[in-house]
Amino acid sequence: MAAILWLGLALAIGAAIMFQAGINSQLSAVTGSPVSAALISFSTGTVALALLALALRVPVPAWPRAGGEPLYIWLVGGLLGGAFVASTILLVPRLGAAAMIAGVVAGQMICALLLDHWGLVGYPQQDITLWRGVGAALLIAGTVLIQRF
Repeated sequence: MAAILWLGLALAIGAAIMFQAGINSQLSAVTGSPVSAALISFSTGTVALALLALALRVPVPAWPRAGGEPLYIWLVGGLLGGAFVASTILLVPRLGAAAMIAGVVAGQMICALLLDHWGLVGYPQQDITLWRGVGAALLIAGTVLIQRF
């Protein structure tokens, strides 16, 4: 039962991302810049998360918490998130929602297979099997179909 709830949350977040991309694209048209729109989006999100952290009394982490932690874990997630938001702002008016998200999901799947295969950045190692490869190939084929038709 818990797995179904987590999958439901994943589906809801996926839907929310589509709204976010469209709204941020509209904001980009108003501000004249996808970077400005992404900055506003991230600023709003940062304020919301800060308020949530205060409400939940989440302790402020030490910077860096442990001296042996690599610096990239503190910085790269935010950089990649900013790149994702700015990129969706650019892609939505050019590709439309379906083609944009199909390309994003196909790229995520290819990267996920490789990250799993080599057990990188904290993922448990799982070999690329024939059936996992077939699943990824079907996603890529679906992306091509959505883009072309």
